[in-house]
Amino acid sequence: MPRKNDNYVYEILTVLAEKAEPLGSGQLSQSMHLKGFNVSEATVGRILSQLDKKNMTEKLGFQGRIITNWGREELVRMQNLQELRRFGNQFIEILESLKEKDLLDILTARKAIERELARLAALYSTEAEIKLLETVLLEQQELSVRKQLTAEHDVKFHKTIASAGKNKVLAAALDLIRHDAKLSPILEYIRTQVGGELVVGHSEIVKAIKLRDPDQAERAMIQHIESLILDVKRYWSIAKI
Repeated sequence: MPRKNDNYVYEILTVLAEKAEPLGSGQLSQSMHLKGFNVSEATVGRILSQLDKKNMTEKLGFQGRIITNWGREELVRMQNLQELRRFGNQFIEILESLKEKDLLDILTARKAIERELARLAALYSTEAEIKLLETVLLEQQELSVRKQLTAEHDVKFHKTIASAGKNKVLAAALDLIRHDAKLSPILEYIRTQVGGELVVGHSEIVKAIKLRDPDQAERAMIQHIESLILDVKRYWSIAKI
């Protein structure tokens, strides 16, 4: 498939993934026009035929196309590639603009807040919230195995715990200091450079919350944040060499 069509493919799969019902070439073309893509219905039709052959979309008679499971997997892969491109060029710039102490101060503040949120989550989380944590953890483990970015899942994981703790003041304080859009991918990058793993710490936290053990949940969160602090120190010690 020509590289110039890559953006079209991505947008077509994105639109199909967002819709429950089949969509035709005309509807997809209109949706893409709304997103700023000047692509004709005929071009969309040709791309869809190619996607059908690759088993990423399926034609349902005159109703239109739906995205297949393989198409969804390919969309996730493309999304991760976009994240890598977007963040790849920014990592060095952002790391150079940050000081080691800035990150350590943020992580120290997080430890003070999130240890209590983990305790509260063990006490007050609903079964639905625990299942959500398990789902996020599973997805993060799968991405980690495939060496794909998990920063988005890290954000969702910690936000779910904050929500499950049922303390709006602590949750708001955490939002204030996390700076997720900037720091989560940076911390993930640092951990990959020094061989750390977010998923291991998250697994222990979920286990403790599921057991309704606030002391164990607090210890697991402290260990998780302290491992992040250690990785930041390791990274800067390597960077100084």
